[in-house]
Amino acid sequence: MSKPKIKFFSLFFIFLISLAAQAQESLGTYQIRVVPDETDWTYELNQIAKFQISATLNGNQVAGLPLKYSCGLEAMPPTIEKSVTTTAQVLTLDGGTLKEAGFLRCIATVETGGKTYRGLATAAFRPDLIKPTTTEPADFDKFWDDGKRDLAKLPIDAKFEPLPGSSTSAADVFHVSFQNVGLGSSKISRIYGILAVPKSANPNAKFPALLRVPGAGVRPHTGQIALAERGIITLEIGIHGMPVNLPSAIYEDLRVGSLNRYTTYNLDDKNTYYYRRVFLGCLRANDFLTNLPQFDGKNLAVYGGSQGGALSIMTAALDSRVKVLAAFYPALSDMTGYIYGRAGGWFHGFKETKNRTKEKIETSKYYDTVNFARRVKVPGIYSWGFNDEVVPPTSVFAAYNVITAPKKLLLGLEMGHANSPEQGERINKWIEDFLKTGKAD
Repeated sequence: MSKPKIKFFSLFFIFLISLAAQAQESLGTYQIRVVPDETDWTYELNQIAKFQISATLNGNQVAGLPLKYSCGLEAMPPTIEKSVTTTAQVLTLDGGTLKEAGFLRCIATVETGGKTYRGLATAAFRPDLIKPTTTEPADFDKFWDDGKRDLAKLPIDAKFEPLPGSSTSAADVFHVSFQNVGLGSSKISRIYGILAVPKSANPNAKFPALLRVPGAGVRPHTGQIALAERGIITLEIGIHGMPVNLPSAIYEDLRVGSLNRYTTYNLDDKNTYYYRRVFLGCLRANDFLTNLPQFDGKNLAVYGGSQGGALSIMTAALDSRVKVLAAFYPALSDMTGYIYGRAGGWFHGFKETKNRTKEKIETSKYYDTVNFARRVKVPGIYSWGFNDEVVPPTSVFAAYNVITAPKKLLLGLEMGHANSPEQGERINKWIEDFLKTGKAD
């Protein structure tokens, strides 16, 4: 190739690179980060909490953005609302204090480019001193003893449907169902779930068992197969009295239709409230598990988060066969908190004053996680985050603080309504170790 041609192609190549550089566009998402100035996010009463707020783009602090922030008791109207402009340095702002045990939340937002970016942090003020607002009915134990007697009158009537597509070389998987008490005038219903049983060359092998109870909502379930492959019988149940392996569209239709706000159904009557059948159904699930020939006859755990966290605590409290539990961000805890000017537990039924009828408040006491937490007698591992906006940490500590049984708490301070991978791994290892050895760190 001649030198003029080489020179031409070299210039043309440089020209293309120049065009590419001119066409290149750097895109990123603004990150609003809020952090309390105490490393453990925990303060003494009357101590001023300061919050450090940063607004970054591609990891770089951005100046000149309009930032609004508000601070106040979590889930309550803010006591501080201000606007500032971001600078090249992290902002440190006064968030106020609390005179009583609880949580102070700071929320920061930036509106730019037609979008809103948000960050938050929640400071704890002596959470160990948080006490429940709910009270215990005098006939609480009798009410649930009567329910257990109703349950005992029904045969289990277990049905098994093998799921070869879900079974593995180490576990057999089944879609199962069994009888449960009904709702209201219906005396009988069924509980459905996915059962996974470890395989063994020894036909007489026995295994510990774990009941996985669900979070809120209406959805299919696939089971806890990996745990079964490691030598633990698992049963993951649904609570709505319908098969758990139907097409997803069916559950979505029910979620927005007949099962929308199921948490409020018959809340004015403790005997027909929706959760009565659910709570007793968890005990019936243990009847099913403990009657399996593969069960070792001793080691039974219950495990769940959110609604499932409440069901875990309830099941451990009402069923002496349970030897250990795991509950993360348990819902239904201290539901009456809103009546007393602070955050109440999910499902937030008493946030609106129109719902604060005598009948509904009284019914809630029979289903409040706090009153089951008082009765827990077995070791448990518990986990949640300070930034949970679904299940307020105030409500969770109200239940946790009344537990007198051995308890281990894993806090993910920045976490919202979820576990961090580290929390999840630690919980799973702890519960698995306990089931297999009778102890855990």
